[in-house]
Amino acid sequence: MSERVTRTVLVVDDSAFMRKLIAEMIDGSGEFRVVGTARDGNDALRAIRALEPRIVTLDIEMPRMNGLEALRRIMSDAPRPVVMLSAAARNTGDELVIRALELGAVDFVCKPGGAISLELASVRQQLHVALRAAAEVNMRGVGATVRRRIGTASCRVRPERWGATRVLAIAASTGGPRALAELLPALPGDLGAAVLVVQHMPPGFTHTLAARLDQLCHLPVTEACDGEPLRANHVYVAPGGAHMRARVANGSAVVALDQSPPVWGVRPSADPLFRSVPDLFGAAGVGIVLTGMGRDGAAGLRAISDAGGAGIAQDRATSVIYGMPHAALAAGGAQYVLPLWEIAGQAISMLRARAIV
Repeated sequence: MSERVTRTVLVVDDSAFMRKLIAEMIDGSGEFRVVGTARDGNDALRAIRALEPRIVTLDIEMPRMNGLEALRRIMSDAPRPVVMLSAAARNTGDELVIRALELGAVDFVCKPGGAISLELASVRQQLHVALRAAAEVNMRGVGATVRRRIGTASCRVRPERWGATRVLAIAASTGGPRALAELLPALPGDLGAAVLVVQHMPPGFTHTLAARLDQLCHLPVTEACDGEPLRANHVYVAPGGAHMRARVANGSAVVALDQSPPVWGVRPSADPLFRSVPDLFGAAGVGIVLTGMGRDGAAGLRAISDAGGAGIAQDRATSVIYGMPHAALAAGGAQYVLPLWEIAGQAISMLRARAIV
């Protein structure tokens, strides 16, 4: 059976016109073949059982069974890669997208106009990229969960008054929101380090991601602002569309944001952040590279390691896509390759070993 035939797709959308348009866009790629369409979640579950598509594109706002409920059912009953394709992926719908990614969606593509819009062709390339990522997904990694929680703190600890002297830097891409929702809540409220997160995500969505993580974590989580002090026991999420670095201002470590060109085709990129960590924190930096396509974070993790810091890469089995962790391991920056549920504990041990006595 050819690779193209194995890359079969089911299109789920409540608009007949959109189903037709999306199917034409996918079939026109030369890489994927639409084997069927569905008008809502119930219809989608029946079609999955009958047609066994390799990938599903799924709208969020649908009658009878909406996209989030359909996604839960798909991941429970017939797990496979799902790409969210919806007009709800804008403005007030951002939270729905974050929830979908936490539930196991591989990626999301925003419809640029209303429910029926000829402008959908403008996201053709983005849809094809998302489908290619879906074709590489490790479904075992999508189902990975933290099996034990680390730390005894059950409530938040106020951020330390003085600036951070240790830092935990984290890189994530495809599958990252789900991984972060497992990793960050496993960190205790008295971690004693600033946590800097780069998740490949467009502007606007990172604010919603930070707000969602803030509800789950012992540590306060916010979208980073340029020039704000880096405090221990606080998580800073890089805003979509801006690189994030650590720098010194008036003798203290602060967040630095800029709109310099994308690195590895993305902005924010983890490499600028990771490369800035040794300059300020030397051996007191720990880096983590989580699931994702490409090699972002590999060179930066090596820089952290070369300065005496430590690096962790997520293992293949629990990664949705093993590209970034594998590149980090190949570059020599990762001392540990661990399943998702063991990463927090190892990071805590590494940070404690770097405490200033």
